[in-house]
Amino acid sequence: MTTIDAANCLIQVERISKKIAHIDTDIKYLEKGGVLDMLTKVLVALYEEPEKPNNAMDFLKQHLGTAGPETADVETLRLEVIELRQKYELLLEENKDLKAKLAQFEPPKEEGQPE
Repeated sequence: MTTIDAANCLIQVERISKKIAHIDTDIKYLEKGGVLDMLTKVLVALYEEPEKPNNAMDFLKQHLGTAGPETADVETLRLEVIELRQKYELLLEENKDLKAKLAQFEPPKEEGQPE
């Protein structure tokens, strides 16, 4: 082995050592945050699932709590929002009409009187 080969080997070993140190730091960070425990639990649940899901990613999302609401739920809520907005508009109109009727029975306000 030549001096150049030995120097290249040392450089490669140093690079690999730095990468390993960085990976160790990342693993400690994930352990501290509970990420590795959570992933382990979800993967064990997937392993223990008698009937494997069609989509493993959806399974992971659901068990990690990151899955969004079901499409049917979203559609139901969207329709409910539309219905409530319509009711709101009707109630605003009714309120306006009732205030106008009430104003007919109130005596006129004189200047300088508090409202």
